[in-house]
Amino acid sequence: MANTRSATNMTAIADALGVSAATVSNALSGKGRVSPELAEKIRAKAEEMGYVPSQTARALRTGRSGVFGLVLPDIANPLFPRIAQAIEHAAATAGYGVLIADSRGDSAAQTLAIQRLLERDVDGIVIVPRFGTRITDLGCPVSVIDSPSTPGNTVSADHWQGGQLIADHLLSLGHRHFAFVGHTPLSNVQGDRIGGMKSRLPKDARFETMWIDRIEAERGRGCPLGVKDLVARGITAFAATNDLHALRVLTELQQAGVKVPEDVSVTGFDDLVWSSVVTPGLTTVKQDMAAIADIAVGALIDVIEAGPQDAPVAENASGTAPKRAVAVGRADRVAMSLVERQTTGPAAGPAGGPARAQANNFPGDDAGAHSTSSLTQPLRRNEP
Repeated sequence: MANTRSATNMTAIADALGVSAATVSNALSGKGRVSPELAEKIRAKAEEMGYVPSQTARALRTGRSGVFGLVLPDIANPLFPRIAQAIEHAAATAGYGVLIADSRGDSAAQTLAIQRLLERDVDGIVIVPRFGTRITDLGCPVSVIDSPSTPGNTVSADHWQGGQLIADHLLSLGHRHFAFVGHTPLSNVQGDRIGGMKSRLPKDARFETMWIDRIEAERGRGCPLGVKDLVARGITAFAATNDLHALRVLTELQQAGVKVPEDVSVTGFDDLVWSSVVTPGLTTVKQDMAAIADIAVGALIDVIEAGPQDAPVAENASGTAPKRAVAVGRADRVAMSLVERQTTGPAAGPAGGPARAQANNFPGDDAGAHSTSSLTQPLRRNEP
């Protein structure tokens, strides 16, 4: 049976005021020739009678659903519900609802999620893409939240600048021997964060890059990362590309009897909800989620309201702008901020002196060259 609630209510409003249903419709939609006095009277009566406009009817009239899609790479990751909340708030403020889809870290699932949202006639889609995937023309306006180095990115946190904040903080504490901990080199976000850290290192600094996916491919999922051995080699600071990796490092160090921050320092990224309550509290950097969401949603609305011909869009790989491509935000990056807690402290070494890394005891260390068969990148000087 068809739902006639809205039509009945509109007719009831018209009967109560002695006007036509068309006049009521024009007054409530702000269209047609209705005097301001009568329009106000109609709106007051509609509110009194509990009138609820039909979104289906509005969509048929305007060609818009009033709904955005949001595709996230992994809702189980504590970071992404925070992004969802920020996007929903920005969309609601602009008068839009949000449908959320989870790609579960799978590129095929991401494609399917996008297709299902398109089938529901969403007005636009905000996508936080799975690493290693690129979003192009989907046939509707799209905002991409990934990293400034990602082609077609709309807006994101300034991950490179965030990495610089971490490096500057650790350097100010006297650290010169670092282990950078990421999950995969395929991620632009992680690559930018580590790149930002490296960019601030002086020539006397040395570092090693650990990729967890390579370690687990060799030793099994959830295996020890071997951080105690790195401490023995002279590493004094572990800088992880997210708080989850930092927690894993922190837990392994504590189980091995390594004191944090007395013996080594640990930092993360993203300031997840538990980062302030673990012991010791995790030093990290945080994203301005509200600003990122406002820019992403605003760019989407700009494309929708401008129409396909005049909308600002990012060029595709061929250098041309597709009819309905990735929206361009008023800024492509938002600064991150340092949150200093208890996992970072002054660099320590034998007898309280500066820590020294053993630069030459890494098998296969060919003048710092990276070996794709190794689990980590060897410790090396920070030289051009």
